[in-house]
Amino acid sequence: MKSLKFRQKQNAGKIGWIFLWLIGVPVPVLLILFLLRGCT
Repeated sequence: MKSLKFRQKQNAGKIGWIFLWLIGVPVPVLLILFLLRGCT
């Protein structure tokens, strides 16, 4: 059960990053945010 919840959380995070990219946030800014958040 834990692995299923973990996968859902991972997918939700990926969708968030893709959404930010789609609305026009530059890739370098996304990379900086990704590194500041601890690569989660």
